[in-house]
Amino acid sequence: MKKVLTFLRRLQRNNNKEWFAAHKEEYLEVQARWNAFCEELIARIGEYDPTVRGLTVKDCTYRIYRDVRFSKDKSPYKTHMGVYVCRGGKKSGFSGYYFHVSSGEDQFDINGHLLAAGDYMADPRTLRVLREDIENGEGDFRAIVDAAAKEGYSMDETWKLKRVPKGFDPEGPYADLLKYKVYCLVASADDDFVLAPDLAQRVAERFRITKPFLDYVNRAIEYVQEEL
Repeated sequence: MKKVLTFLRRLQRNNNKEWFAAHKEEYLEVQARWNAFCEELIARIGEYDPTVRGLTVKDCTYRIYRDVRFSKDKSPYKTHMGVYVCRGGKKSGFSGYYFHVSSGEDQFDINGHLLAAGDYMADPRTLRVLREDIENGEGDFRAIVDAAAKEGYSMDETWKLKRVPKGFDPEGPYADLLKYKVYCLVASADDDFVLAPDLAQRVAERFRITKPFLDYVNRAIEYVQEEL
């Protein structure tokens, strides 16, 4: 993974089409290394999560080219590489396991290396079903979150509401868990973690603890999809 990080940090300092074109062969080599890592990661996660078995690298990875149409930052290339392993692939709508390595040097970049598990910007129907499950679940969701916290994960606080949504008990024992708009566990990783041997195995093992969380969120997503 050292060559991947080195390339991303060089790209960060030279984020323009001319430099990228001159180093296209280097990028292709880095991309091949990343794809090989992703293929192994998918297989290792599939050992304990059968819903992702059979996914291809293409199902789970992204282009390096940025969509700059609505961004003030017109840098043409991403300076991170990510993989999203979830049931049905990245466009299925199901929650999954996301890992990326990053240059970590750009204010517009996704800072640092990241492990995340959950759903991103679920639709209102899914959020309502998920909140109903949490409110009526007698603490099972909190137990899952607490178990993940012991392994270094925390709930993503992005866009967390200040108040409990209408229709739910603001004084209930799980009121704090109902305020999230993004139900996702996140954990950071440093260079030592990323550069250590057997990275795919290490990442897969870090994700294993998040499977009950994903199962819980995906149950709500599946319910809503079946109702459509």
